[in-house]
Amino acid sequence: MDFTTLTIDVLKLLSFAGSYGIGIILLTVIVRLAMWPLGLSQQRSMRTMQMLQPKMKAIQERYKSNPQVMQQKMMEFYKEHKFNPMAGCFPLLIQMPIFILLYSSLMSPQFIQMAGDSQFLFINRLDATLKTSAGVSNNGTFGLSKYDTFMTGKTATVYLKGVDEPLENVKIEKPNKAVEVQGELKPGEPADFKVSLDSLNLKFSQLDQIEKADIQVTDIQTKESEQMTFVRKDGILISTIPTKEVKTSFHYDVLLLIILFAVTMVFSQKAMMAMNKNIQQDEAQKAMQKSMNTFMPIMLTFTFVIIPIPAGVLLYLISSNIFQVIQTVIINKQLEKEDAKKDAKVDDVDLANAKQIKEKG
Repeated sequence: MDFTTLTIDVLKLLSFAGSYGIGIILLTVIVRLAMWPLGLSQQRSMRTMQMLQPKMKAIQERYKSNPQVMQQKMMEFYKEHKFNPMAGCFPLLIQMPIFILLYSSLMSPQFIQMAGDSQFLFINRLDATLKTSAGVSNNGTFGLSKYDTFMTGKTATVYLKGVDEPLENVKIEKPNKAVEVQGELKPGEPADFKVSLDSLNLKFSQLDQIEKADIQVTDIQTKESEQMTFVRKDGILISTIPTKEVKTSFHYDVLLLIILFAVTMVFSQKAMMAMNKNIQQDEAQKAMQKSMNTFMPIMLTFTFVIIPIPAGVLLYLISSNIFQVIQTVIINKQLEKEDAKKDAKVDDVDLANAKQIKEKG
């Protein structure tokens, strides 16, 4: 089982009442809860780094003429304070593959066929991007553009010579590569498709007896699906279907999701800034942090306008940002309590070691 199929199966399991939107939110919560210890480590590392920054800067300034010695002193400094400068990056490195995996899953032919048209709240389709070409499924005509790509369903209905009953639910190997366009796609003219017999998971003896097969074909760009009958010709199955040109549609629900992502990211950045408000920082640090907190949401939002991100992935990112805000507030309070205990412990030690001054008689 590949990771895309596994992710979709997990979404099925989490999608109560058939709502894949709820499944995506629950998946987000499960992933973020599993990463909570890493989140705690990240915030503790960031907090420690902010506190140690002035001393680190002093070391860098003192040994700037000798990079080798400076590196050695920095390593000694990290070891002395039990500080790993890379600790803050681990949660991001772990979460990035999850983001890519979910993106691939929601853009995959399997999800498009299974739940691509799923609705959730104001979202019309979880697989929709900001701009897409929409087609009407099962009307006997493919709406397409010149450079569209296609995939088959997971199974086919196969008819064998001399056998009255067809073989139902015959597995198709690699559905996203099983079907090919024969010749050049020209919207408005019939399109020819072919499927290799080897794509069907059957015995060699059965492959020789195949007469035809009913296979669902999906246009990955328009999300349109058509049930097509493929007839055997030599060693392949072929089918022809009428086509028409489709126009690009703009999805305002996806635009709203992009705006919500930007808003939740701003709140997430503000929560992180609030975590460090009591930590002494120089003006250069404050300026750099402020610039990053302003630039990052704008850059990512603009990127999501250009790159086709599915609504379901945006829902994941928004849910993740909201969880991040809650997590940051909770962990920040926890770290403040830890710092208060440390300060109290230091005060107790100082008091115990303090010399008593006797009054002169």
